[in-house]
Amino acid sequence: MLDPQRGYDLIGDVHGCAHTLERLLERLGYRRQGGVWKHPQRMALFLGDIVDRGPRIREALHLVHDMVEAGQAHCIMGNHEFYALGWSTPAPPGSGRQFVREHSPRHARLIRQTLQQFEDHPGDWHDFLGWFQELPLLLDGGHFRLVHACWDAALIEALRAQYPDARVDLEFVQASAVPGSFASRVFNRLLRGTDMRLPDGLTLTSEDGFIRGSFRTKFWEDDPKTYGDIVFQPDALPEWVARMPLSEEERRQLLRYGEDEPLLFVGHYWCSGTPAPIRANLACLDYSAVLYGKLVAYRLDQETRLDPHKFVWVEVERPEALQ
Repeated sequence: MLDPQRGYDLIGDVHGCAHTLERLLERLGYRRQGGVWKHPQRMALFLGDIVDRGPRIREALHLVHDMVEAGQAHCIMGNHEFYALGWSTPAPPGSGRQFVREHSPRHARLIRQTLQQFEDHPGDWHDFLGWFQELPLLLDGGHFRLVHACWDAALIEALRAQYPDARVDLEFVQASAVPGSFASRVFNRLLRGTDMRLPDGLTLTSEDGFIRGSFRTKFWEDDPKTYGDIVFQPDALPEWVARMPLSEEERRQLLRYGEDEPLLFVGHYWCSGTPAPIRANLACLDYSAVLYGKLVAYRLDQETRLDPHKFVWVEVERPEALQ
C-alpha cells in the first residue's frame, strides 16, 4: 500500500478542526484542485480521530475522505471512528448489550457533536460509517509504522493472520462487545493504548470531566521504577501516587517498543508544548488541536531516525472552536 520511496506527511488527530487542517495542508504545500487537496510529490497519512468534539466534523471527514478516494492520502482508524461504529452497530446475541458501544450518558457525551452535525445529513453519516469500517487499524511502511495509540507486535501478528491488511469486518467489530475477547483486546490496545489501574481503588477526574480509575501508560520506558515514570496523559497523577514504586508484577505487565524498531507514529495522547520526538524512533502527533492546541504533521522522507526540525504545525485559533 505504501511506497517506501515516497515522501509522506503524517498528520495527527483532527477532531473536526477542518479550517485548521486546511491551513496545515497549505503550509505543507498542498493545494485544492478539483475539490481535493493535492501535493505534486507527497501524500498525507492521517492517524485517525477525524470525528468528535470539534466544530466542523462533517467538513473534516469530507476533506480527508476525498483525499483518500483520490489517492492523495491514507487514513487509519482512531478510537473515535471505532466508537462511532460501535455506537451504530448492534451487539451480538448473548453479549448483554444492545449496541457494541453502550448508549450510556458518558458515551453519548463523546459522540454528541458528531451526531448533531449530521442530523440533517443522514445519508452522509451512513456513508461515513461504511468508510470507517474500511479503515485499517495500522499502516506499516517498512522503515516506519502508524497506529493510533500503541504498537503491540504480538496482537498485530495475530490480527494479520486473520486480516492481512488490518482492515477488519463487521463481525470483528461485533465481537469486540464481549469483554476480554480477542477483538476487544485489539481495539483497546491499538486504538486506546496501555493503561494501569490506580492503586487502592483511587479515581481521578480528568480535565474533560470524566472519572477514571486507571491512567494511560508509556509503552516504551526502558527501566521504570515508579508510577510517575510510566504515566503518559495530560492529567498528572497526584505527587504521592507518582512516587509510588511499581511492583514486579506491574513492571512485567508493561509493554515495551524497542529503540531498534522502525519509526513509530501515534496520535491519541493530547500532548502539549513544542512538538518533538519522544525518542529517536517514536513520535506522538496529537497536540490537542481541538483544545486550542496545535494540529501537527511530520514530514517523513527516508530517514530512520526522527529529525526534530521536520515537525510542522499550525496553532488552532480560538474563533474556529467558538463558531
